Amino acid sequence: MVLAADWGVGEVLWTFLYFTLIFIWIWLAISVFMDIFRSHDMNGWVKALWVLFIIVLPYLGVLIYLIARGGKMQQHAVEAAKQQDAAMQEYIRQAAGTTSSPADELHRLADLRDRGVIDEAEFQRLKAKVIA
Repeated sequence: MVLAADWGVGEVLWTFLYFTLIFIWIWLAISVFMDIFRSHDMNGWVKALWVLFIIVLPYLGVLIYLIARGGKMQQHAVEAAKQQDAAMQEYIRQAAGTTSSPADELHRLADLRDRGVIDEAEFQRLKAKVIA
């Protein structure tokens, strides 16, 4: 109880502020490291120098990286989001069994008709289903 009596409301707020700022800085540092390692426009030596700079001077290194390459970080994040979305869409198509486009499906149906597997009426019915 002695600790609670000595700790005022202002000190609690300052403590929360410190923890929040530390959490934000850690989040920024992790984001910067992720961007460094997924950058295809930097070679290995440049990446190593950035990592070394951020490890030696953490606050200054992260801030300079954000100033120097903040725009590239945004571009890398957008590219990664697009790739992730494309992978998700492809997975959904595979799971649903609709990996082919309507043109591919029509080509497959025409091939089945030409080989005599399906007749013209069946071809027309399936064609209408694919187009719809």
